[in-house]
Amino acid sequence: MATLVERVTDLFSQKLDLSAEKAPQVVSSALKQPDIEYHPDEEKWRARTARRLAEDPSLPDQSLPEGFPKKLESPLIWEGKDWTDASQWEFELTKEHLKEVDDAVKHFNSLGKSFGYISTETFPLPTLGPILRDLSRELHSGRGFFVLRTIPVDSYSRADNVLLYTGISAYVGAQRGVQDAKGGVLAHIKDLTKTEPLKTLGAPAFTTDKQVFHTDAGDIISLYVLETALEGGTSRISSSWKVYNELAETRPDLIKTLSEPWPFDGFGKDPAYTLRPLLFYEDSKIIIQYARRLFTGFLGLPRSEGIPPLTEAQAEALDTVHYLAEKYSLGLSFQKGDIQYINNLSIFHGRDGYKDSPERPRHLLRLWLRDEENAWKIPEALEPTWKRLYYSSTPETEYFPLEVENRL
Repeated sequence: MATLVERVTDLFSQKLDLSAEKAPQVVSSALKQPDIEYHPDEEKWRARTARRLAEDPSLPDQSLPEGFPKKLESPLIWEGKDWTDASQWEFELTKEHLKEVDDAVKHFNSLGKSFGYISTETFPLPTLGPILRDLSRELHSGRGFFVLRTIPVDSYSRADNVLLYTGISAYVGAQRGVQDAKGGVLAHIKDLTKTEPLKTLGAPAFTTDKQVFHTDAGDIISLYVLETALEGGTSRISSSWKVYNELAETRPDLIKTLSEPWPFDGFGKDPAYTLRPLLFYEDSKIIIQYARRLFTGFLGLPRSEGIPPLTEAQAEALDTVHYLAEKYSLGLSFQKGDIQYINNLSIFHGRDGYKDSPERPRHLLRLWLRDEENAWKIPEALEPTWKRLYYSSTPETEYFPLEVENRL
């Protein structure tokens, strides 16, 4: 049976009226990447949409892919204007909770164990712990996000901030995802453009640039604010289920496009690219997983040559998803000491561009978490990624860097 790559290559060759054996050598040169960059251009998006609808007026009337729902119903469907007060998603830690956290830091440090052993057993939170478990259920079946406010960051060393963040997060998701080749389960999000050559930076997380709406890898994305920006840097989230409902109603053809295989750039790795959908319908749940830079490149990781280009339909779908996410988004203004948790399977996230203070630059810590008790069923195409993220490390191999490390 032909592999997915072979089938897509054959599809390209048929479109070009080429023999299958010649197709791999000519696909990249005969098909051209659409005019699309990492930062979306609204004028280009609108022009592309108008052009495609003029070429095929039946697009809005096409049917959804087999099995995909016409409309989702869930608390996970919301738009920014639905939230009128920050108290709806913020949980303020009390003095008693903060005392529990401090006691847990001292308890874990007394054990003499490496951070890979941080767990609900080694970081006891008698009253806060059950609250965090309830909030994890809210992530999976409620609104899909919450913010803990506020840890006194300056009262702790860098190591103890990492410890308490990881210990609190163990109650939200006990499994930590590996984020780099070193086995790092903790990442630092910080501007590196003043200390590293631009050609070595491949992700907007390490710049002050605006981040377009996307997802990370894994079930739950968490950010801990060690320092805020001088100006800007607002975290923005948007319900992908809300975006799905609008597309299903107005542009079902783009749902079909999103549910078909896309070429994910490997940026020089082997294989050069992989193929999978962006959008899945699994166990009565819509799941979307993608990052725009994997189709457009970014700074030190430009789009690779010799891999299949996007189609015009895919370029339109990328921009449409971004602008709908932007339309329905909610801004979460970070405060120092906040911890944000979002359901990465049902929420897009992005960030405004920002300006740093030279003395106290913006600095976040990030964890990718999974809560087996409440976790969603993962589509088969994502299982290899999830296996690598959550089931390839041990307490001895988990790595917790205390300073930012550039990961091209």
